[in-house]
Parts: sequence; C-alpha cells; structure tokens
Amino acid sequence: MSRIVTLTLNPAMDLSTTAARVEPTRKLRCSLPHYDPGGGGINVARVVATLGGDALAVYPGGGPFGDLLERTLAGLGVPQRRVPIAGDTRESFTVDEGASGLQYRFVLPGPELSAVEQQACLDAIAALDPRPSWLVLSGSFPPGVAPMFFDQVVALAQRIGARLVLDCSGEALRHAGQRGAIHLLKPSLSKLATLAGGKVEGAAAQEAALRELIGRGVAEVIVLSLGGEGAVLASREGIERFPPLDVPVCSAVGAGDSMVGAMVLALSRGWSLHEAVRYGIAAGSATIMRPGTELCRVEDVQRLYWKG
Repeated sequence: MSRIVTLTLNPAMDLSTTAARVEPTRKLRCSLPHYDPGGGGINVARVVATLGGDALAVYPGGGPFGDLLERTLAGLGVPQRRVPIAGDTRESFTVDEGASGLQYRFVLPGPELSAVEQQACLDAIAALDPRPSWLVLSGSFPPGVAPMFFDQVVALAQRIGARLVLDCSGEALRHAGQRGAIHLLKPSLSKLATLAGGKVEGAAAQEAALRELIGRGVAEVIVLSLGGEGAVLASREGIERFPPLDVPVCSAVGAGDSMVGAMVLALSRGWSLHEAVRYGIAAGSATIMRPGTELCRVEDVQRLYWKG
C-alpha cells in the first residue's frame, strides 16, 4: 500500500448545528455546535485514515481556526503538514432545520494566499521522504490562487512520480480540463457541465461527454458522481454505470470527498477500477448517513460495500 498525500488550498473548520426553524430577522436559537476539520483534501485524508490507509494532509493554515484545525486533526490521528500563512483559516457552517429537515450550508471564501504561501505548499510536498505515490488536489481555490496553479501541481506530481487525483470546481476545473495530465477525475454533474461547456442532460449525453473527455486525454479515469442516481465510471476500457445504495439521508456534507478517499485508497491497494468505485460509493453513502459535518464510519463502509 502506498502513501496518499492530499493538498487542500482552502481548508476550513466546519461548524454544524440545528435550529427549530430558519427564518429572517428573528434570533435563531441553535444547538451546541459540533466542529470538524474540513476542506476537500482534508476530508479525503480523514477518510483514508479512517479506512486504515496511509494519508498525509498538507494545507495552509493561519489564525485561531488554523490552530483549531491542527489540534482537531491531531486528535483524530490524521497525519498532517501545516504550512503557516498570514491570513486566518476560514470557518464554514451548516444548519439543519428541525421543522423541515432541510439543510442550509454557508461556505465562506477563505483567506488570500500569496504567491510565496502557494509555493510553500508545493515545497512541503516536494520535500516529503518517502515520496507519495498519489497526490490528491481537492477543494476550492481560495482568493489569490489563479487557475494556472494547477499547472504547478501537475509539474510537481510528474517530478515526484505521483498519480494526480483532482476534484475541484469553477475556473480551476475548466483550466484543468484544458491541461489534462490527470489520472483520476471525480466530477459531479454540475462539474461535468463545466468541462463539457453546457448542461449534460440524460444518460446518453453524460456518457458522450465522458467519452469525449477521455478521448481528449483530460484524464485517464473519470468517475461521475450522481448522488441518488449512483455513479458512472469512464476510461479507455469503456463506460460502466453503478446503481446508488439505499441509505437514510442525514447530511450530504463530505460525501463526495469520502467517495474520492475510498476510491484512491482502494486503487493504492491494487484493487480494480470496478471495486474501487464500489468502495467509493459505499464511503459516500456511509457519510450521507452521518449528521452535520461528520464523515463515514469504517463499519458502515464495510457493510455497505459488501451489501452492494
């Protein structure tokens, strides 16, 4: 089994709470908050560690929430490499409304990263010994980070001999789609639309878009996550659809990151693509069963994997 390193450019302390009803103007009395370390790559590393893998979370962190993030990850037993920054790590929060069962998610932009701080994140990975076999770039780009930063990540992955896994959005994803050099790409349907240049409606259109991206060399493997409709695996070997797992829905926070973490761990263990996607679906489904910003539990992942 090989080491997995994740890079999270815009980490957060995720706060989750509940309120009887979410209404304007009135003071909303909430339950005691629950804090979890968050951000795409940090969630991926947490899931890999939960499932028994070797993961290291690299991230820029500053201010009180940067300190809390470091302490919380240490408490969870997740190996980490914090890169000090001048700005304050962000807080994001989720409110579950008791009256309706709806979930409200508030995502803040995060601190601006200077060019020096961006390079320090790359240098932290380049200095690792032993070198990782997998590099996961996951989550949003914070202010100050241009889409072209992806080119530097590609160059780093090639220099250290790591397979690059990507799960990002917006202009960064659009640029990555033009650059290519990705081993595993995990878009949602909306992210697939970003890569395809417009809405992708229906199974036939999804599969055509995936084939076009594989044909252009955007990624060697693409796993399209469709939430309650399952997932689609695309590679040069063809297209395969996977049905969803029937689980009680509690919170969708971190489900996509959990899917990425489990898939990369499975692939690092030498599993087939088919089994890796099944494992990813099990982890994502297990996270959906957890409240607020909690992620999957290993016993749920194993049960759902064998059930599926």
